[in-house]
Amino acid sequence: MTPPREDATQRVRDRCFLLLMFRHGLRVSEACALQLSQVDIESRILHVTWLKKGLSTTHPLRLDEIKAIKACLTIRTKMKADTTDDFFLSNRRGALSLKMAWLAIRNYGEQAGLPLPGHPHMLCHACGYANKKTQPPCREERDLMRREPCIM
Repeated sequence: MTPPREDATQRVRDRCFLLLMFRHGLRVSEACALQLSQVDIESRILHVTWLKKGLSTTHPLRLDEIKAIKACLTIRTKMKADTTDDFFLSNRRGALSLKMAWLAIRNYGEQAGLPLPGHPHMLCHACGYANKKTQPPCREERDLMRREPCIM
């Protein structure tokens, strides 16, 4: 995937942002609200705080996610953004806004040639679809994705 933006800082952040949204089924507001304290690369764990009355859970991080997170943290260090716990930052060193996240997702969707405008919830559905194809039991999926119990 070739990013639509020229700024290397944004490309690194956006790659990590989209990867975590897709893999962990994060809503855009949950991803934008992600804090440094929720990302534990030593233990390879992402502490997810679900919105909309969901249960907070921990998710294992895969190797490519850890690499993306480390790259994002390196950029963050260069930005000298030590005064905030927000994980995803704008160029102004504040939390990434919902509007900027939506715009980035739409732009990446256009560049990828999606037949309809991209929006963040597509990543939640894609995550669920990918999990159905690769994850075994329904109970683990429900626990990771804040869903109601499955009827078997």
